[in-house]
Amino acid sequence: MKQKPAFEAIAPDFGHSFTYQKFDEHSSNTNNRWHYHPEIELVYVNGGMGKRQIGSHVSYYTNGDLILIGSNLPHCGFTDVLTGNKSETVVQMKLDFLGNDFFNIPEMKKIQTLFEVSKGGIAFYGKTKKKLGEKIEVLEYQTDFQRLLSILNILNELGNSKEFKVLNAEGFAFETDIKDNDRINIVFNHVKTNFREEITLAEIADLVSMTVPSFCRYFKKITKKTFTQFVNEYRLVHASKLLTEKPLSITEICFESGFNNFSHFNKSFKTFTGQNPSEYRNQLKAIVK
Repeated sequence: MKQKPAFEAIAPDFGHSFTYQKFDEHSSNTNNRWHYHPEIELVYVNGGMGKRQIGSHVSYYTNGDLILIGSNLPHCGFTDVLTGNKSETVVQMKLDFLGNDFFNIPEMKKIQTLFEVSKGGIAFYGKTKKKLGEKIEVLEYQTDFQRLLSILNILNELGNSKEFKVLNAEGFAFETDIKDNDRINIVFNHVKTNFREEITLAEIADLVSMTVPSFCRYFKKITKKTFTQFVNEYRLVHASKLLTEKPLSITEICFESGFNNFSHFNKSFKTFTGQNPSEYRNQLKAIVK
């Protein structure tokens, strides 16, 4: 069954200019579908390990995550029952949530630049992740006005940080036509559901009513990757997840991740992560300990 592509409409509570949500073991974030929205999204995952899929980028995070996702950049949820995180805090705001010209004033230059870079999705690490993650957690105990000032302060500090990686460094761009949003969502959701099986170019092109050559050109233009490259990366990130979370043999993980050739899997995994699967698993075990 195909997942329907989702545009998420986000409406702040009455009297608020942004949306703030906190999730923990008592109230988990169930929005794990593939979705996009015009709001910029700041996410702090406190602890745990899991998969991040933002635009055409897929990777595996460890020891929590701090991410800024730009307007209309499609993404999946970052936590599930296996992530092992303590909590997840999500702040969503429109570009003009403080008025049309607020971020054009000189003092907001760093934040304006940050918003521009976030169109590719940004993951922060090191001291930035720890220090600002703690500030994001404190939002829970603040008044609405304090929370607003804190969000501006957090965004400014993120804008000053050098500890970040742009996840779609080569770019990711929807066409202006809403059809393109739906089309790429259909493709990504099909990969998410069927990556363990062979996905032919003919099958995926037919799914979005395109010829194979036109689909290949379209996908490369939007994601800056070939479709085959995207599927292989998705499979390798899933393998990374299984190496951490499941007591399966590496051969089992190879086939469970959609690879049907063990030597090809080993070679691809080493190219992707810099380590072979057993080295990767042993390093993660050491981190967890």
